[in-house]
Amino acid sequence: MSALLRQYAAGSALACEPVDQGLLNRGYRLCTTRGRYFLKHHFDPDTADPAAIERRHRATQRLADLGVPVAPPLTGRDGRTVAVVGGHAYALHPWIDGRHRHGGQLTTGQCARLGGLLGAVHACLERVMPPKGRTRPATSPHPVESADPDTTFALIDDLLTRVSRHRPADSFDELARHRLLERRALLERHADRRPPRGASVGWVHGDFHPFNLLYKGDAPAAIVDWDRLGVQPRAEEAVRAAAIFFVRPVGALDLPKARAYARAYRRSAGATPSELAAAVHRVWWERLNDFWMLRWHYERGDTRADPQFPAASALVMWWTREYDAVCEAFAG
Repeated sequence: MSALLRQYAAGSALACEPVDQGLLNRGYRLCTTRGRYFLKHHFDPDTADPAAIERRHRATQRLADLGVPVAPPLTGRDGRTVAVVGGHAYALHPWIDGRHRHGGQLTTGQCARLGGLLGAVHACLERVMPPKGRTRPATSPHPVESADPDTTFALIDDLLTRVSRHRPADSFDELARHRLLERRALLERHADRRPPRGASVGWVHGDFHPFNLLYKGDAPAAIVDWDRLGVQPRAEEAVRAAAIFFVRPVGALDLPKARAYARAYRRSAGATPSELAAAVHRVWWERLNDFWMLRWHYERGDTRADPQFPAASALVMWWTREYDAVCEAFAG
């Protein structure tokens, strides 16, 4: 710790507490004789290359110069924003006093502000990043092919086998089995609705959700965690984020709030209703075929995403039933 703080001339450590939110990287609230900081340990091997981290840091600084609420990292004595200590990559950011807020805590007006903010992020990234056709980070390729249902059927069978072998069986196993069987039947009915290849792409944050946005009072204070910055379908990020912000515990989307968010996003990003409608279809299909939470649980023994599974898995069923209403909310 002392060696790292010397690189940033950040004083001596007085207290260091882990920040327990976030699934892929490790963060710490650090208090020193010079102030308060957020120390990020870039732990995820897919995004921990120091040169790539530096490129993302330069992007956030350019966004800050345009007025986007971000928290660019400090620059060390060597002119770099990444410190490699003991073979591990770290970055030191100013501490932002704020809190995370999910859609249930936002008014309809604040939901519109949220959509406008994401649209501004996409528009500003187009200004500050390399032309999207020329440079694309290798760690963030956009999905040119939608999920193949035959592959999904095989995955469902494998996960059902893993569930049946889990001992001692518990309530999570029971819900997982129910949702897997339910999803298989749903996919059999809708296998002919697989979306076509790709969509128009642009630079995106890559992981826009409540834990990556800090509020001060009613206003967004900082968008954090730019590790997934890359070239992907922009409108799909907007829909994907809404499906996280506005999902209710019962697994339904708050459509009035999603509508206010989507209209503001379209104005800010210059996106068309048809783009949002296509994105709704592709993200619905993605959710229909996606089992990352169960794969973490049963393949990796990693239970950090378990609390998200009940609402996320119920959302797929609800979205399928209310497909037309969801499309109208985003594109109407």
